[in-house]
Amino acid sequence: MPARWKNDLNWSDVTPKAVYLSRRQWMAGAGALAAGAFAGPGMAGITTVPSRYSTDEAPNALEEITGYNNFYEFGTGKEDPADNAHRLTTDPWSVTIDGLVDKPGSYDLADILAGLTLEERIYRLRCVEAWSMVVPWVGFELATLLDRVGVQPSARYVYFETLVRPEEMPGQRYPILDWPYREGLRLDEAMHPLTLLATGLYGEEMPNQNGAPIRLVVPWKYGFKSIKSIVRISLVEDQPEATWNMQNPREYGFYSNVNPEVDHPRWSQASERKIGGGLFARRVPTQMFNGYGDEVAGLYAGMDLAKFY
Repeated sequence: MPARWKNDLNWSDVTPKAVYLSRRQWMAGAGALAAGAFAGPGMAGITTVPSRYSTDEAPNALEEITGYNNFYEFGTGKEDPADNAHRLTTDPWSVTIDGLVDKPGSYDLADILAGLTLEERIYRLRCVEAWSMVVPWVGFELATLLDRVGVQPSARYVYFETLVRPEEMPGQRYPILDWPYREGLRLDEAMHPLTLLATGLYGEEMPNQNGAPIRLVVPWKYGFKSIKSIVRISLVEDQPEATWNMQNPREYGFYSNVNPEVDHPRWSQASERKIGGGLFARRVPTQMFNGYGDEVAGLYAGMDLAKFY
């Protein structure tokens, strides 16, 4: 049995316990209780509380967000995840947290969510998924979770792993990548308030093809850094392996920050086109750090961002 989530909060400090009887009920409660309403394309009536980092841009339509994905565990085509991800079982779900932490263990996701207040969990952020898209994520800061398990002083990086379950994830039956999918962040990146563990979007549970039931969102980096369907989070001293950096280090650096001044070896990254704008949508200049430079540029002060790409 997984270890039960331990925290210093009392039930009186959080949203009423009844809201958290299941992840689905929690997501419904979040949509109903949240204060600041907005309606995205085709999503009238869904509510969410924008964070202080929310964009003013209109979010993409739900069908765009859920129908055009990179999730190689379900196939290499952009439509493969939507076609194949319904096979994935996401409840119950546990996350192993280990390495240089004070409280290692296997934690039930429902218990992790139950220890968080509503205010800690509602966000609306812009995310790059190797293309431009605005996604109204529901989630909470990764730092909140790391603080609860206690990061030890020698920890310098955070390592993540995706589920391996080829009977439900058909792409894993082929050596497309070296499974499991792995990712990593420097600790200060992981603790930044923009770094999100997302459990839903548009006020609903996370769709399987978007990384259910819990995924990383690092909005100033390219989408492949935002690992999906996480089953392990490890605090480590040395820089961990990252799948695309392992696969082709010439093309994919460990940091993978959005940087229009550093081209991918096979294409320019100086401009982007928002998904949903149609075949003739106007390309616009790519913003450094995806527009979050004021918030995150200080993390890389003094670094050569062409070398540490």
